[in-house]
Amino acid sequence: MDNQYNYYNPQKGPDNVGNRDVWPGKQPQKSNHKAFPKVIMVAGLAILFGIVSSAVFLTSNIIGSRLLGLERTSDAQAVAGNEVNGNTILSRSSSVVTSDVSGVVEKVMPSIVSITSMSVEEVQSFFGGTYQKQSAGAGTGIIIGENDSELLIVTNNHVVEGSDTLTVSFDDETSVEANIKGTDSVYDVAVIAVPIESVSSDTLEMISVATLGNSEELKVGEPAIAIGNALGYGQSVTTGVISALDRSVASTDARTGQTTESSVNLIQTDAAINEGNSGGALVNVNGEVIGINSAKLIGESVEGIGYAIPISDVSDLIQGLMNQETKEKVDEDDRGMIGITGISVSSAFSAQIDVPAGVYVTEVTPGGGAEKAGMTKGCIITAINGTSVDSMDALQEQLEYYAKGETVTLTIRVPQTNGEYNEQMIDVALS
Repeated sequence: MDNQYNYYNPQKGPDNVGNRDVWPGKQPQKSNHKAFPKVIMVAGLAILFGIVSSAVFLTSNIIGSRLLGLERTSDAQAVAGNEVNGNTILSRSSSVVTSDVSGVVEKVMPSIVSITSMSVEEVQSFFGGTYQKQSAGAGTGIIIGENDSELLIVTNNHVVEGSDTLTVSFDDETSVEANIKGTDSVYDVAVIAVPIESVSSDTLEMISVATLGNSEELKVGEPAIAIGNALGYGQSVTTGVISALDRSVASTDARTGQTTESSVNLIQTDAAINEGNSGGALVNVNGEVIGINSAKLIGESVEGIGYAIPISDVSDLIQGLMNQETKEKVDEDDRGMIGITGISVSSAFSAQIDVPAGVYVTEVTPGGGAEKAGMTKGCIITAINGTSVDSMDALQEQLEYYAKGETVTLTIRVPQTNGEYNEQMIDVALS
């Protein structure tokens, strides 16, 4: 029998080495050592396949991440505590991004003030008589500079419009009275002044002048932080992003019911802006002021939308208002008069009838200052001493700061025979 079979026999003892039994007359075959190189070769091929597979996998990941823009997020890749410009801490875990703006707020808050305006108006009673009613309004301001004797604060014109007294409260809760430096009703911007001598040394050390940014470099989607005296309760902070740029918004005057388009393209944000936030700061993650918040432009049916005046669009205007002489109201008996009768030409009405916005002169008082200065019927007054006026109310409000006998410079538009208007500056002695 040529074939030999080996099998295990449990009955064999220790003298049958390896418990292997053989047929009689046959010697045990020697082990086949040639099988070991085959085993080594198979193991080597397996290792080589694993190395090649790993290399292909890693290469595909790199190509997907760098060339195709794919990014894999895992717990090991979660980033926490990354500083942005030394102010804002961003934490990222999976796909959620959160931000801590406390550093920005600490930097900006000393330059933000609360403004309280007090005004007295005549109200008609139920029985037909009239009585005086005092009302208070709340707003916000931003410290933007100082001169030898004053701190200068920018806010919205509608915050200070019609006020008899203005009170400014700093971040340390100390309060002082302020006066109007200059206003612009068209752009809804005003600058008020606080005498430095009325501010304590401790407060002067605490407050700071805001840093103005460049609103022309804003991008939709970047973070935005709104700071202001919301609802008159004191300074508060809301956060969001820049939702849109170059927005034109219509607003309605609560007193006249007249609706007008904004004279400047606005920043739109989803950071909450409520009553009292007007005049406050919209800042970026560097703590730079990029806009002046305006709650006036928010409708009751609007939610998640706020607007701010881009700081770069009004920086030259603000500089001009800062350089004006600080105004103090004159007693009613001592106030001067221009010597005209006029009607308001709003921006909306101006566009309809193709005439400049301002005060349309319907009559010139004989012998008055306006007639002596050469003003005629049909002229339109657009500014007084550099402060723009867009209504008769705005002109009369400005005249509250000038006494009879003083001279003011009026900017007027004079009608021409071709239907156009030429701008002129005239000096009028108030009578």
